[in-house]
Amino acid sequence: MTDLDPQAQKMLADLRAIWDNAPIVGSLDGVAVRLLGYVVPLDETDGALTEFLLVPYFGACIHSPPPPANQIVHVIPDKPTRGFHAMDTVWVSGRLTTLCEDSPMGASGYRLDARVVLPYKARPS
Repeated sequence: MTDLDPQAQKMLADLRAIWDNAPIVGSLDGVAVRLLGYVVPLDETDGALTEFLLVPYFGACIHSPPPPANQIVHVIPDKPTRGFHAMDTVWVSGRLTTLCEDSPMGASGYRLDARVVLPYKARPS
């Protein structure tokens, strides 16, 4: 089957419907967290990110179908964040909300009001 095959497109649409409604963990609502993931830009103002998706693996939402909504976090930094691009690896810290939202890049099951967005740096061995 090719990607353009109607049967393949129906299967993908059925899978998306399940993934977009993946169960979220309600006990995480209001919890302060620090998460690691990859940036998928959603909105940029004057070269600074004002919102983005945090996804669990490289290429998610860009080169492949988005992961389930319960693996995607919609991040709203408290101030525009400079120096980050698509698929950069970042640490984000802030308060998590269980909130399902849709975006052109995929559905998210959580929102993070981020106080801190930092580049990931591997520790020297």
